[in-house]
Amino acid sequence: MTSVRIGGLSKSYGGRKILHGLDLAVEAGESFTLLGPSGCGKTVLMRLLAGFERPDAGTIRIGDRLVAGDGADVPPDRRGLGMVFQDYAVWPHMSVADNVAYPLKIAGATADERDRRTRRAIDQVGLSGLEARMPSQLSGGQQQRVALARALVSEPSLLLLDEPLNNLDANLREEMRFEIRELQQKLGITVIYVTHDQEIALAIADRIGVMDETGRLRQVGTPDAVFDRPVDAFVYRFLGVANFVPMRRIGADWVFPDGSGVWPGPAPDLGGAHATFGCRPFDIELTRDGDGLAGVVRRASFLGAQMDY
Repeated sequence: MTSVRIGGLSKSYGGRKILHGLDLAVEAGESFTLLGPSGCGKTVLMRLLAGFERPDAGTIRIGDRLVAGDGADVPPDRRGLGMVFQDYAVWPHMSVADNVAYPLKIAGATADERDRRTRRAIDQVGLSGLEARMPSQLSGGQQQRVALARALVSEPSLLLLDEPLNNLDANLREEMRFEIRELQQKLGITVIYVTHDQEIALAIADRIGVMDETGRLRQVGTPDAVFDRPVDAFVYRFLGVANFVPMRRIGADWVFPDGSGVWPGPAPDLGGAHATFGCRPFDIELTRDGDGLAGVVRRASFLGAQMDY
């Protein structure tokens, strides 16, 4: 296990600043998820952590070692990490076993050690018995497991996962996210996972960092803290479907803009006469009778387990 410390990290391409003085601390043995929209700099940060890119400013420490910044530039193969990409990056001309063993072969491990560690990594991801198969004989989920085993075979202290489940169908994504979480907990390895999928982020993370489109961290916290107590409307909206209603204060009550009804429950202690209130779809109870606000259903969509009104 190892910790990660990022201080004042900045990166630009062609005059466009992607990351702006980013600070982040990931604890040893933690499963940390970076969540943000496409183009916000998540993958750039992963490439900087892996050593594929150099930062323009700032530092990166993995454990007690400075690996980037302040004159340091430790190459990727000496950072003690494994990485799994979105597109698997499995070599099509190699068998499962040869794909997984390749990092050990490059490192000069003996044949006996390669065989032992390769079999263990393949077993860890549930691919025992498929060692001789070629990638073309595997499903997408199995290929992603090969990539995961290849990242684990070197026994890294840090595992970087760059949206590895994006190319899988919905059922496989759900299955794999729980398997990754279970594997992380069993091995006690430090994981940094980047995604734009809030369900995956909530399912596998000990803590979540939400990034905006400018490459800045808006909030860092546990999944329940970020979901239930977002710091602003951006975080609230990014973590699921959100309804926003402008309200105005009349006396002690907050009322809807047309004065048709009072916001239910305890009135929040907010300054000023105007505010925007937010709620999730599951906070609303739809009923034909009883107290509440009158409304018109303009669209109803059947989504299987639920209806969307």
